[in-house]
Amino acid sequence: MHPAPSLILFTVLSGTGFGLLVWLGLGLRAPTGLAAFILFGLGYGLAGAGLIAAAFHLGHPERALKAFTQWRSSWLSREAVLAAATLAVMAPHAAGSVFAATPLPFFGWLGALLALVTIFATSMIYVQIKAVPRWHHWSTPPVFLLAGLAGGAALAGQAILALWLMLALAIAMVVHWMAGDGQFAQAGSTAGTATGLGDLGTVRLLEPPHSGQNYLLREMVHEVGRKHAYKLRLIALGAGAVLPALLLLLFPVGYLVIALALIAHIFGMLAQRWLFFAEAEHVVGLYYGKR
Repeated sequence: MHPAPSLILFTVLSGTGFGLLVWLGLGLRAPTGLAAFILFGLGYGLAGAGLIAAAFHLGHPERALKAFTQWRSSWLSREAVLAAATLAVMAPHAAGSVFAATPLPFFGWLGALLALVTIFATSMIYVQIKAVPRWHHWSTPPVFLLAGLAGGAALAGQAILALWLMLALAIAMVVHWMAGDGQFAQAGSTAGTATGLGDLGTVRLLEPPHSGQNYLLREMVHEVGRKHAYKLRLIALGAGAVLPALLLLLFPVGYLVIALALIAHIFGMLAQRWLFFAEAEHVVGLYYGKR
């Protein structure tokens, strides 16, 4: 699929922001006053920036509020509802920490749970799409969850926790890639199944359905060379997980080390999310001879 910048920014920024809110809500880092203002501001700011980026991906951004109305059947709508609920529930805990130096653990724990479920809901937007076998797999949610929690832990200054989560993220990314590479073949989708003519013999494409570029080709049939994909995987794995883990392991933890680890992690996750969309093999490509 076409790796839209708005979706890449949305999934990376909002995941990191909600990941930070998880740790702040659990009280693993319990700042007060100015420190609380900065950390909660980062959590709310990143989560909000990600949601705004997602809104711009909509065909009609002015209708974004309608995304809240289909929560019974749509993971996109559930994610919107959960995100709003997280920010609302976490607000008393954040306000108490900032203005009264009095965290409110009940709201913090409930907000942390909602933040975690919000990240999960984001991943389920893609897992539910059976037409993209690479996404429709149990290995997708762990990558989203661990990326958000690892980045959030780094932002919260929890070096040891961030180190272990980065290592777990590295494993999750490798498993996701290894499993995803064979998912399309395992799904059994072919030109025969796509057209319903498979029982008559081998189906071959005589001419493409359209003579020129169209929406489906532009949005659903993005192709990336295997050589470039492997290079980007190394960048995503190295910068997104391995390098931050090494920085946190080998150097005395301080603001500079955490900042460098976080910058590397964000850069690596941007590459990972670009690949996540670029490598998605939508079955509609069968009609165009692209699979």
